[in-house]
Amino acid sequence: MQETKRQKQVASLLQKELNDIFQRLNLTMIDGGMVSICSVKISPDLLQAKIYLSFFQVKDAEASMKHVEEKSWEIKRQLALRVKQQLRRIPVLSFFLDDSLDYVYKMEELFKKLNPPAAEGG
Repeated sequence: MQETKRQKQVASLLQKELNDIFQRLNLTMIDGGMVSICSVKISPDLLQAKIYLSFFQVKDAEASMKHVEEKSWEIKRQLALRVKQQLRRIPVLSFFLDDSLDYVYKMEELFKKLNPPAAEGG
């Protein structure tokens, strides 16, 4: 099922506000690495939001996810203060690990093994 225009608008609004909230709550730098919000997907009824987080050079992604989930109440409270004029109800926030960057990195490594760069000859 394709996303409606309203779903895309709300997802964009949530992503923008969540990025700012993460910066204010010092959640962008965890465990020596960087955390970013890759995407936000919203349900058709606008009551469920799936937030996909990407971790770059974070030592323990699972522990970092747990840290973000522990702060989810504060994140939702801050979000409610910011979007209360645009939304009737604040969606339930669910955080997921976006491992697409890891997948891309692994695929690049496999391609390098299959096609090693030509040795510089002189």
